[in-house]
Amino acid sequence: MSSFVAPRPNPRARLRELLAAAQESRRPLVAPGAYDALGARLVQQAGFDVVYMTGFGTSASLLGRPDIGLLGGAEMTDNARRMAQAVEVPLIADADTGYGNALNVVRTVREYEQAGVAGLQLEDQISPKRCGHMTGKAVVDVEEAVAKVRAAVAARTDPDLVVIARTDVAQVEGTRAAIDRALRFADAGADVLFVEAPRTAEDVELVATQLKGHHLLFNWVEGGATEGLTMDTVAELGFSLVLFPISTLLAATQAMQTALSTLKRTSSTEGSPMGDFGGFLETIGLPGIREDEARFAV
Repeated sequence: MSSFVAPRPNPRARLRELLAAAQESRRPLVAPGAYDALGARLVQQAGFDVVYMTGFGTSASLLGRPDIGLLGGAEMTDNARRMAQAVEVPLIADADTGYGNALNVVRTVREYEQAGVAGLQLEDQISPKRCGHMTGKAVVDVEEAVAKVRAAVAARTDPDLVVIARTDVAQVEGTRAAIDRALRFADAGADVLFVEAPRTAEDVELVATQLKGHHLLFNWVEGGATEGLTMDTVAELGFSLVLFPISTLLAATQAMQTALSTLKRTSSTEGSPMGDFGGFLETIGLPGIREDEARFAV
C-alpha cells in the first residue's frame, strides 16, 4: 500500500514527541520550509522529521509577491491542507496574525486543525503584516497579543496541536521587551516561544537565557536580520526548534533562473542542472500509485 492510500499517524502527538526529544537531547529539531506539496514531499524524502509551511514562500509562489499580508486565511489554509496531505511527517504552518482579532484566531485554529497541521505559528504584528526580517514592522498592544494566544489555546479541539507564539517587538522596542512579551505568551498557554529577528549573537543568547525552560524557536533566514550563528551554538543555547523557512525557495528560484537563462540564450536546456522525467515520476510517487490502481482494479 502506497503512502497515497495508507493511513497517517497522528502528526500532532508526533510533533510533541519530537520537541520533547529535542529539548532533552539539546539537539534542535530542524524544520525546512516548503511552500507547496511537492516541496513538502522533498523535505520528507530528504529525511527530515518535520516540514514548515512558510508564509513568505506561500506568498511568493501563489502571488509572485512579497510577504506583506496580501494572502488571506482561506488561501493559507488551502495551502496547508494540500501540504499536510502530501506527507506523513508533521507540518508546522505559518498562520500570520490569525487574520483578525481573537475570534478570528479561533476560526483560524479550527480551520488549520481540520487541514491536518500539527502546529501553527501566530504573531503579534498589526495587519497587514510583513515578513519578520523586513524593516518597518509594527505590533499590536501586548494585551491584545496575549488575548489572541489565549484564544488559540482555547480553540484547540486536539490538545496536542502545538501553538507557537511569535513576537516581532524586538525590532520595535528591543530584545528585553520581546522577552517580556514572550513570557506573557507562555503564561497564556503557548507551547513554543518565538522571538523573531534578534539582531546580534548577544541578543540571541539573552533570549535563550531569559526564556530557559521553555521550548524556543530559532528562525534561520539566510541573509536575514539576525547575525549568523552555527548550529552548534544554537543547540548549546537550548533552542528546541530551528526553522529554515526560505532555503528551498531561494534554491528553487536560482535553479529556475539558471535553466531559463540557458534556454533563452541557447534555445536548449542541455547543460542545465535538472533531473530526468522518470526520476521525477518516482519522486512524486507514481510507482506506488500504479500499485494502488492494480489493487483496486475491477
